[in-house]
Amino acid sequence: MSWESTTLYYRLINEATRERRGGFHSAPIAMVSVDFAEIEALQRSGDWHAAGAQLADDARAIERAGADVLLICTNTMHKVAGAIAEAIDIPLLHLADATAERIRADGLDRVALLGTRFTMAEMFYRGRLEAQGLTVDVPNSGDMDLVHEVIFDELCQGVINPDSRADYRRIIDALAADGTQGVIAGCTEIGMLVSPEDCPVPLYDTTMIHAQAAVDWALSD
Repeated sequence: MSWESTTLYYRLINEATRERRGGFHSAPIAMVSVDFAEIEALQRSGDWHAAGAQLADDARAIERAGADVLLICTNTMHKVAGAIAEAIDIPLLHLADATAERIRADGLDRVALLGTRFTMAEMFYRGRLEAQGLTVDVPNSGDMDLVHEVIFDELCQGVINPDSRADYRRIIDALAADGTQGVIAGCTEIGMLVSPEDCPVPLYDTTMIHAQAAVDWALSD
């Protein structure tokens, strides 16, 4: 939802398209870049119905623009994925499904989930992963608050804080020590702060996974 991660999606999709097709090829993309302040206020107030209605309108606009498939470029707003999918006739490429598929392909069955408090604490996302055979760990309540606050107070505003990176590393290390086999960067901004080098177990960057899945879908037979 923040333009910080939107730029990552746009770059990754176009890079993957050029890699696959060569030459001057790039990805034809119909995109609605929202005013994130409006969405964040609805999240904070708990008005998910209004948020879903707004994004459903945006999805219809994307479909009218000629898109063949839709991506919701945020983990948290998959909380309203059902309302969005019902509003359109094109398929919705669900981020949690793409992530679970990648994890299962790597032979893992227990992963930790980092993201906003909504994503970590509620079941709209975790439940989707668990339905595909994964055991999902989350940080303790205090660390959950820290992860959430860094996303909203720093990453969504383009702030990269070395102290926050150290905090995330500490949280990841604790989860790995407790037996998790991999870590899902379950917010599309987290990849701005931590990389595989920060993680003692495989790190699954959902932004990269979703972008690659979109290109795979678009260029498949």
